[in-house]
Amino acid sequence: MNTAIQRAAIVFRHPTVTDAGRIWRLVRDSGRLDPNSSYCYLLLCRYYSGTCLVAEREGELVGFVTSFLSPQDPANVFVWQIAVSPTAQGQGIATSLLQRLMELPVYRHAKRVEATVSPTNISSRRLFEAFARRRGARLAISNDGFPAALFPEPGHEDEPLIQISF
Repeated sequence: MNTAIQRAAIVFRHPTVTDAGRIWRLVRDSGRLDPNSSYCYLLLCRYYSGTCLVAEREGELVGFVTSFLSPQDPANVFVWQIAVSPTAQGQGIATSLLQRLMELPVYRHAKRVEATVSPTNISSRRLFEAFARRRGARLAISNDGFPAALFPEPGHEDEPLIQISF
């Protein structure tokens, strides 16, 4: 095997508060995701670490996924954000993050995965569609997400709800 094309292994783990700034920068630099405050990512990394994952390669954060169990329905997983660094895209990292996320013990009783994805975020839509196909699950897209009118910033797109049922 040609060692020039070998890539260092990706390490998947739960985030810590020291990852929050790197997650925030990855979101900011993605150009696709709505950036939240850095404080929000600190909260996610401290209080929701068990339902989130980061992907690292040689100490560099190359991807992450944030999610949580719905307080109203503990069988429902909401995937808040998922992103991969431009330097690591096309390597299956987002797919692995989503698969590993659903293998977490906290999600063993999950019956659904939900996310909101704007119509122009084609890569995220394709990710969730492929995830549903691989699991033999039903994917539905509805207007039960968040309409553009609810967002205070001008120009925000609708965020239709994607629901994957197992």
